[in-house]
Amino acid sequence: VGGFISNLSNLEHNTTYYVRAYATNEVGTAYGEEVAFTTLEGNANVHEYVDLGLSVKWATCNVGATSPEEYGDYFAWGETSTKETYDEDNCPTYGLSISQLQSQGYIDSEDNLTSQYDAATANWGGDWRMPTYDELNELGTKCTWTWTTQNGVNGYKVTGPSGASIFLPAAGYRYGSSLYYAGSKGYFWGPTPYEDYDYNAFYLYFDGDDHGMDYYIRYHGHTVRPVLE
Repeated sequence: VGGFISNLSNLEHNTTYYVRAYATNEVGTAYGEEVAFTTLEGNANVHEYVDLGLSVKWATCNVGATSPEEYGDYFAWGETSTKETYDEDNCPTYGLSISQLQSQGYIDSEDNLTSQYDAATANWGGDWRMPTYDELNELGTKCTWTWTTQNGVNGYKVTGPSGASIFLPAAGYRYGSSLYYAGSKGYFWGPTPYEDYDYNAFYLYFDGDDHGMDYYIRYHGHTVRPVLE
């Protein structure tokens, strides 16, 4: 008589489980309705996201960060870990053409980084990935951008058609062993190389006056904001 709760632990990732409640007394055992659920893959359940009313859901913080205001980690394009210096000598994608990037497995047939070289997927797992050119552009053109200071950090409050918002910190970028423009500009990688120049890739940029899409040198260290379908 009454309700009860049973906690399940040590479940496997990406696995379907079937559960039934039951009760036993002197007459016998009666079973409740069968319920099925599938656990998430990897660490996808530990990162929060916001539905801005766009084609994808946006994470609330950058890869390597634990809050929206933290800058997080910086990655050269096509790389999935941080490093002490960011220059052309230690960037394996620098100077590779579209066909070379495809043949070496860096990008797929749609010219986006494969999961092995996607900093969001490699670090967060699950279905997290870097936003495509169109998804970055959608964020820039279909949302309201308000330059603000949040918990002492400069950046943009980006409000989507749904009324929900995310905060993008002005994290600057890394070149060599130095950090540039932190607090005044932001650079977020997309997974697509620039087709007309073998040294660049597309990114979303912003400062206190403007924001938009552009392309620049792949060996610079930029931040990454993951998305989900």
